[in-house]
Amino acid sequence: MPERERDAAHAIWRAALAAGDVAPLVTHALNPESEPSRVRVFGCGKASGAMALAAESVLGERIVDGLVVVKDGYTAPTRRIRLVEAGHPVPDARGEAAALKIVDGVRAAAAGELVLFLISGGGSALTPAPAPPVTLAEKQETTRLLLGAGATINELNAVRKHLSLLKGGQLARAAAPAKVVSLVLSDVVGDPLDVIASGPTAPDRSTFAEAVAVLDRKGVAGRVPVAVRQRLAAGAAGQAEETPKPGDRLFERVRNIVIGNNALIVDAAAAEARRLGYRAELLTRSLQGEAREVARDLLARARALPPRTCLIAGGETTVTVRGRGRGGRCQEFALAAALELRPGEPLTILAAGTDGTDGPTDAAGGIVDEGTVARGARAGRSARADLDDNDTYTFLTAATDLLRSGPTNTNLLDLYLLLKT
Repeated sequence: MPERERDAAHAIWRAALAAGDVAPLVTHALNPESEPSRVRVFGCGKASGAMALAAESVLGERIVDGLVVVKDGYTAPTRRIRLVEAGHPVPDARGEAAALKIVDGVRAAAAGELVLFLISGGGSALTPAPAPPVTLAEKQETTRLLLGAGATINELNAVRKHLSLLKGGQLARAAAPAKVVSLVLSDVVGDPLDVIASGPTAPDRSTFAEAVAVLDRKGVAGRVPVAVRQRLAAGAAGQAEETPKPGDRLFERVRNIVIGNNALIVDAAAAEARRLGYRAELLTRSLQGEAREVARDLLARARALPPRTCLIAGGETTVTVRGRGRGGRCQEFALAAALELRPGEPLTILAAGTDGTDGPTDAAGGIVDEGTVARGARAGRSARADLDDNDTYTFLTAATDLLRSGPTNTNLLDLYLLLKT
């Protein structure tokens, strides 16, 4: 096992995570001297607990109310802002109850007060507030079907926003007449405000008609619950209120600020790679596509590079689930790459989610090399069979090639590293 390269990959990964620390990002964005004397703080997302703690350190007693929803295990020791844990990526009843409390708290804001909203990736699933007659269980089933069909975050959110009471700018609508400032940690390629956490305080360009088209395109229109189809069809026919669009005057009192994105991660990774003596080759900050196909493409690119090069990419791939196993997009990428590696090939590959979670697992991703397939085989696993079954978690566990970081309290897309010796 090429320990030196694996150690280097881990060091680059740690440097990238350090650059995504939300505390200085939040502190820099807030100016206590210019903020109102009464602030209500709400939020949702995997990194929003850490964001809330940082906001408390700046605003202190100005905070008169606060509720932030985080993924299980992603808490922080806040005092004035209540943190609630909820289910992700599939919404649950805890998230639904918290979302409705957030809506009530935002509606209670008065003129002259500030609603500070803290948004990070995962926020959409963590705050389900289904629009009647859709139930939480029906929204959960729709989410599962779309994830299993390989829906992108944009496609998934177009549907979820139109099944929600608060997403797609509807939270900003509910906050009238208070001023709204949202601090946004972007986990979406290109930082589209209407997509990150389904854009609760941003104008929404998607429509009911587009949500219907997503179900058709992904082949799940006939499988989602009847109430979901009816809600989206009614909206497309103009029988339900659309989400607020660009140009709506309600956004004159709303300010959305992206305080961090994937550029922080990949730039820090490149700097650390150079410090370790590698030539840093930054491919893209907007990597997308089917994980196993992207893995083959990046591997071909890495093979063409000179020795002592680190190929770096940021973004987020997808997985079309056809098997019954456990895994995530980064684990899928890693195992697909491992299967392509030739014996003795001098490449070490790391793929991981900066939030510390890859799919519905406790791993951030995987780190593989030319010995990965053989190590898994010695433990009784078949790399090809496990990849075909989308059971990458089981294989990488057997090969001792899972990358676990635990909750990172940041969320800035994924990092992909290919180190060539």
